[in-house]
Amino acid sequence: MTLPASERRAQILSAVRQFGTVRVVELADRLEMSAVTLRRDLTALAVAGQLHRSHGAVTVGASAALAAPEVPAAPEASEAASARPVPSVGMLVPTVGSYFDEIIGGARAAAGGARLVLGIAAYGARDDQAQVAHLLEESVDGLLLSPNWSPEARGGLDWLAELPVPAVLVERRAEPGRRAADLDSVASDHRHGVLLALRHLASLGHDSVLLAARDDSWTAHQVRAGYAEGVRHLGMTPLPVLDVRDPQSPEAGQAEVVRLADRIAHLAGEGVHAVLVHNDHEAVQLPMLLRARGLRVPDDVALISYDDVFAALAAPPLTAVAPPRRAVGATAMELLLRRLEGGATVPARRVDLLPALNVRGSCGALC
Repeated sequence: MTLPASERRAQILSAVRQFGTVRVVELADRLEMSAVTLRRDLTALAVAGQLHRSHGAVTVGASAALAAPEVPAAPEASEAASARPVPSVGMLVPTVGSYFDEIIGGARAAAGGARLVLGIAAYGARDDQAQVAHLLEESVDGLLLSPNWSPEARGGLDWLAELPVPAVLVERRAEPGRRAADLDSVASDHRHGVLLALRHLASLGHDSVLLAARDDSWTAHQVRAGYAEGVRHLGMTPLPVLDVRDPQSPEAGQAEVVRLADRIAHLAGEGVHAVLVHNDHEAVQLPMLLRARGLRVPDDVALISYDDVFAALAAPPLTAVAPPRRAVGATAMELLLRRLEGGATVPARRVDLLPALNVRGSCGALC
């Protein structure tokens, strides 16, 4: 039989008063309560000032302490109060092995003694909520989240505001007016990164630049928006964005890059000799394909990649916009740990970190 919330919360307060300070995971075991339900009740009690949460443990809040009879703390409770519990952090990413590796690395480096638990919700899989539920079952104290940001999902991410533990959006930002916009967030300023690339190409004499970009992530949408703003700011001739479709197989992926090379070759015949490609995977394949079409990089086509995961390994090495991936992960972890320590008293923050432009040999200006 399911207990009413009022009875559950009375049991929680009674248990915390008895033990003084107790780990959330231990409390769930003692009360035989699911972690998700317990965390929801703890959040409500903390907001009411009846409990205080810190690094995965709870203590009696000021209002509850005033109303409660004084109970001598057991020796074990005193020891628990003096030792700072180690927090557990769940991290949701869409992939590993490329862009997010350094973000994960930055988060791990900034975690200190915190335990990091990884969940993967692949692009297009639409299982973000299931992965987050799994992380919550691991009794994590907070979440670092990079959920899918497809056109279908962008308007339906208000569930992020209902999470029972603090969360920080990583390389994501909710649209204004959405409930998830109130969450802490840390992201690269991709619009600024695109402006760096366009400004560099303009300095080399290019008055029009083709953008070839994906459309399946928050980063991709920021890159597209940055292109529209950048060409207007610099007085360049805007061109229709060339969509880079998500390949469903290696063969489809190869066909997509061939299509991209054909389009670049066609535009070069019309006087467009500069291309910005999001991301490295497609960009590193282009020099060889363009050469087969009679175009050399950088002599005939200036090429800049966006992401700089392995752009330096191309032939020639590609000039690339490099988002500060490791710093994004570290800053997000620091923000979450600060939130776990200070709770609702810590103001929500939106942190933008600026990308850099690494100039190499693919756009006619060797560093």
